[in-house]
Amino acid sequence: MTEKSLEKHTLKCLVLIAPTVSATVPKPQNARITSVNLHSIFQWDAPRFHKGNISYTVQSKSINLPGNAYKNVSTNLTLTECDVSSLSAYGDYILRVRADSENNHSDWVTVRFKPMDDTVIGPPDLEVKSESGFLHVDFRGPFAEHEHDKWSLKQYYGSWNYRILYWKKRSNTDVTHIDTKHNSEILSQLEPWTVYCIQVQAVIPEWNKTGKLSKELCEQTTHNGITPTWVIVAVLIGSMLVVIIAVPVCFFSFLYLYRLTKHVFCPSYIFPQHLKEFLSKPPSGSQFFSPFPQEEHLFCDKVTVISEESKNHSDETGDEASKRTEHLQDSEQEDSDSRIVPALEKA
Repeated sequence: MTEKSLEKHTLKCLVLIAPTVSATVPKPQNARITSVNLHSIFQWDAPRFHKGNISYTVQSKSINLPGNAYKNVSTNLTLTECDVSSLSAYGDYILRVRADSENNHSDWVTVRFKPMDDTVIGPPDLEVKSESGFLHVDFRGPFAEHEHDKWSLKQYYGSWNYRILYWKKRSNTDVTHIDTKHNSEILSQLEPWTVYCIQVQAVIPEWNKTGKLSKELCEQTTHNGITPTWVIVAVLIGSMLVVIIAVPVCFFSFLYLYRLTKHVFCPSYIFPQHLKEFLSKPPSGSQFFSPFPQEEHLFCDKVTVISEESKNHSDETGDEASKRTEHLQDSEQEDSDSRIVPALEKA
């Protein structure tokens, strides 16, 4: 064999060996997308490879943009998954992944991904309250989480309904469902004092999607909210009796208290007139107590003693003395009379 032919043979061997070397790294297996409420994870299974460490490269390409080239989503991954939630929810993509080991790599494994179609609608949050024979059902969500924000999936899809399923407990065969566009509903026409179980799910007719069912909540109804006639009559009669009894009792109690208060603070007896006059005068010690009894008026006559020696002289002056005596008696009589009259007036 010539030297030139030997070089050509060696070059052919190198060309044949090159793809064999790249093929020594097996490609990932079972590539798939797991997406719930637009939170999307691209996953795959690690290949069997014992000749070194393996890392992964993930790329994406938008089908809606013709001629668009693949772009790296993540490189040098050591895990067998990649978060692709950052892709637009309204796009249509081709995702691919390959295994890398030193300077070698495997073939690409591709998966098509359309977030709005492929994502799974999760269960909404459910609350049930029993009141007056009805069941008040409230529900929220589900929500799409982007970083620190939460957006209701209802904002992404054009049409959105909630489907409420309820049944009597231990009777799952007879299930009733109601569709509503609102976030709450009142379940009526239920049997009183009966336990009902409820679940809610989202329904999107335009996308032909049905969400997961919420957790099952069971609640017992109370009375049906319709008061029987006999209860109304009994309450009416009882109220009338209470009024008939209470009004007289309150009236006589008030009258008794009024009379008692009036008797205590405003007595009905009349104060004697002379006491009123006596008390109306200013107090005086002499009026209440008299230290000495009132002097009595004494009536006395004047006696004149005449001796014999002066008898003659007295005879001469007898006439004058008698006149003086009569005059003194008259004056004393006038004084006594003047004293007696005021005393009688005071009495």
